[in-house]
Amino acid sequence: QVQLVESGGGLVQAGGSLRLSCAASGRTFGRYAVGWFRQGPGKEREFAAAITLNGARTYYADSVKGRFTILRDNAKNTVYLQMNSLKPEDTAVYYCAAGNSYSTYRDDYAYWGQGTQVTVSS
Repeated sequence: QVQLVESGGGLVQAGGSLRLSCAASGRTFGRYAVGWFRQGPGKEREFAAAITLNGARTYYADSVKGRFTILRDNAKNTVYLQMNSLKPEDTAVYYCAAGNSYSTYRDDYAYWGQGTQVTVSS
């Protein structure tokens, strides 16, 4: 079992930056791939970024590529999402998720956090 808690969301102006954190409980966190997903107002939850269990590989949705960076520190049981050059369309609740597969699909992740709100003003 893994419990995930996101933090770091908030209100930022367009062009600004935020760093989200996903803190995990449990000694086995390093065995899981981690993904970040987001759900904007009236939209489906969509994939944003993912990282393998050892951090060697990352993958990004086209909409965030070049602006977002996913990192993990297994010693701290934490995964980060550094978000730069934020746009109003990045406004969403951001969720981190852990699973056995390095994937862009929600169903491949068994454990989810409660989400953190990111609002980007124009």
